[in-house]
Amino acid sequence: MNQYKPMLAQSIEHSFDDPVWIYEIKWDGIRALAYVGDTLSVKSRNDKELLNNFPELNELSTLTSNVVLDGEIIVFKEGHPDFQEVARRNQLSNPLEINEARIKNPATYIVFDILEKQEASLIDEPLEKRLKILNNSVKQGKYVVISNPIREHGIQYYEIAVKRDLEGIIAKKLSSTYQPGTRSYDWLKIKRVKSCDCVIFGYTIGEGAREDTFGALLLGLYDEGKPVYVGRVGTGLTDSDLKELKKSLDKLKIEEKWFDEPDIPIKSIWVKPELVIEVGYQEVTKDNRLRAPRLLGFRNDKPPELCSIIQIKPQKLEEYYTKRDFTISPEPTGGYTKGEGNSFVIQEHRSRLTHWDFRLERDGVLVSWAVPKGVPMVNTEKHLAIQTEDHPLEYAGFEGTIPVGQYGAGKVEIWDKGFYSPVKWLDDKIEVVLAGKRLKGRYELILINKEKNEWLFFKKLE
Repeated sequence: MNQYKPMLAQSIEHSFDDPVWIYEIKWDGIRALAYVGDTLSVKSRNDKELLNNFPELNELSTLTSNVVLDGEIIVFKEGHPDFQEVARRNQLSNPLEINEARIKNPATYIVFDILEKQEASLIDEPLEKRLKILNNSVKQGKYVVISNPIREHGIQYYEIAVKRDLEGIIAKKLSSTYQPGTRSYDWLKIKRVKSCDCVIFGYTIGEGAREDTFGALLLGLYDEGKPVYVGRVGTGLTDSDLKELKKSLDKLKIEEKWFDEPDIPIKSIWVKPELVIEVGYQEVTKDNRLRAPRLLGFRNDKPPELCSIIQIKPQKLEEYYTKRDFTISPEPTGGYTKGEGNSFVIQEHRSRLTHWDFRLERDGVLVSWAVPKGVPMVNTEKHLAIQTEDHPLEYAGFEGTIPVGQYGAGKVEIWDKGFYSPVKWLDDKIEVVLAGKRLKGRYELILINKEKNEWLFFKKLE
């Protein structure tokens, strides 16, 4: 068998529809080429043998023969790809730990291409033909799955991937050959760009070309007023950025050490938390680290204290998604906005029964109530508020008409919006101070019927 390097995809920002292209999920795992012959070998991009760490993939020998396959090794946890777990498994060396991981969190090899069959190379054949050969040559098993791409409808497919909180999609031209080791425009990756606004708490000492500036910025977010370390970023900075930012950081140096995390270099420099930057990232690890961070820009307009950790907490929007058909409804699918941390919005909703939707940003979503009689304007008014499903942060800017036949059909307009300060947030009592264009002052929500999600909404005496 010939040895191959994986074909790579170029990045683009937006998906597209085209009948001569196919689209499949971009899985967040370990790229792997499988050589199935007299012996079996599964190799990573850096030529590491992966069978030792993922022994369940020995199943390949029972599903096909004399082929070279391309695919991705992933680990599902709670129905969702977990990169941290597949990366952890790739680092294990103890056979007992490997076996325990195999039983507890088995891997899946998703096959999406075939490069060789019966010692005949297929890389010069068009993708469309290779996929037919693949489906006729490989059976699916317990740990081996063949990718099932769709044709033409890339925009809708991308929206579905985003809604399901997946990394993005890959677009492939059906006429494309397999180009080993090449990053080709015949394959395109369209990834969801996540971002958040982070505070600079310090920086690492620069080396080499960065000896006169710095290595990476130490980033943090606030969790109820307490700074939390979320990682460091050193990419996305031009030479000019490095020099100008170093001048600003030098004026903010302090002796106080903000974080004691073991992955922070000992000789790091600490600064007053006054500078805010926008950081793009792929995902958030379980210990609140930004994976693959990149500086996107500077936020001189945003106070550091508004950089809350809830920007990066996972959204809880399952009910919201199940009630809507986004191919028909213009409502936002979510997943793009990092949020402000403490915004609110009130929308007048002229549905079957006109009401006002009151939404408070919290933990990466808009916690929402429907208020049939409108928001109380004076402290003598006490109105019923019915808690509904959480909404994505993008809904705070939504105005439009939800079509007839869809959930909540009718016209939606923003009635007021602004920021709030939380005074108390309990399971049965929420107290906030609103600072909007129309509403200002202290408001309270008290749960009065848990089974019916009914709350009493009123303005408090100052």
